[in-house]
Amino acid sequence: MITAADLPDTIAVFPLPGALLLPRARLPLHIFEPRYLAMIEDCLKTKHRLIGMIQPRQTPNGEKRLQAIGCGGRLTSFSETDDGRFMITLSGVSRFRVKEEVQGFAPYRRCLVDWAPFGRDLGLTEEDQRFDREAFLAVLGRFFEKQGLSTDWKGLKEADPELLVNSLSMLCPFSPEEKQALLEAPSLMTRRETLVTLIEFALRGDGEEETLQ
Repeated sequence: MITAADLPDTIAVFPLPGALLLPRARLPLHIFEPRYLAMIEDCLKTKHRLIGMIQPRQTPNGEKRLQAIGCGGRLTSFSETDDGRFMITLSGVSRFRVKEEVQGFAPYRRCLVDWAPFGRDLGLTEEDQRFDREAFLAVLGRFFEKQGLSTDWKGLKEADPELLVNSLSMLCPFSPEEKQALLEAPSLMTRRETLVTLIEFALRGDGEEETLQ
């Protein structure tokens, strides 16, 4: 089993608004900017093949910064198009806390990171003992209807709770700030509760008053 000590102290980071990666989940990405093409090429040369997905933020004075917490993903799928773009998949490994940004000559950003606060991410699939699938899918169905979204409901009824909650956290159309809240949830149960709160807030905005207990 991988431990935090096995992970690199410094990784390349990809600041992408609204793009969320969670441990044991997968994130497909389309890479076309020259600096991030270089990042992928450099990543493929490393043993760990890790890239940190992180939300950018802007300070009140307009300075572009990074959120304090992101998630590292291993590059597990890679293909190149005829015109030089990359189609990749990152598999979530662990969240990290940014210690400082590393200055250097690379065209992309790199950070010194701390994996230790998120050792639980490196363990087995997380359980949610209070998960009520029927009630959860009921409120999700109303949300999808409002958003005009479709999905494989049979698959959702059979999916492992962690995969279900994490995949929906990544895919649902929430703001970058809301995605960050889902990322920082300390457990699967609190992430599921946060996800339901966001869904209910969106539904109340459409005149619905029912809440999920």
